[in-house]
Amino acid sequence: MAPLPTVTRAASPDDGDVAPLVVRARGGDAAAFAELHRRFAPVVHGIALAHLRRSGGRALASEADDVTQDVFARVLRSLGTLREPAAFPGWICEAARNAARDAARAARRRPEVAEPRDVASPAPAHDDASAERRERLLAEIAKLPDAYRETLLMRLAEGLTGREIAARTGLAEGSVRVNLCRGMAMLRPRLERLMEDER
Repeated sequence: MAPLPTVTRAASPDDGDVAPLVVRARGGDAAAFAELHRRFAPVVHGIALAHLRRSGGRALASEADDVTQDVFARVLRSLGTLREPAAFPGWICEAARNAARDAARAARRRPEVAEPRDVASPAPAHDDASAERRERLLAEIAKLPDAYRETLLMRLAEGLTGREIAARTGLAEGSVRVNLCRGMAMLRPRLERLMEDER
């Protein structure tokens, strides 16, 4: 009888200090950089979602994907400029905010053009309704203050726990809890209005 495979839990960002990974990545360790990407890509993506607006017919998630890729390309080029490796979480979060704001400014300068739909395979109506609902939800979250918006998107869209958000952003766990609680308190009545509108 073959032994059962060992199941291991995926490493969480608070499983260890990020500074040694940064030092190894600076030295050209591709595996260390890949681990930094695994840990911080959801944070960068959540921050991008928080600062971008739907524009030019492109889906917000697609724009956030582009920003995330751009941030990690910049991080790879400039990792050597980070003086204190332990400051990486705050540093990458600020890089994500700057990149998202740059992308939002560039999108405002582009003329709005709807993306072409594939005529041969139209999307089912329920997909359109789901996408519309998601867009309205993101629009409501976009009206919240930055700190609440970023934290809520990391939690709701990226699936990070409060502890993971704290470890990956450099915020205190208490601050993350406050941001989530206050953000949800502000969002709840807006969601109730959205649900009433759909009835």
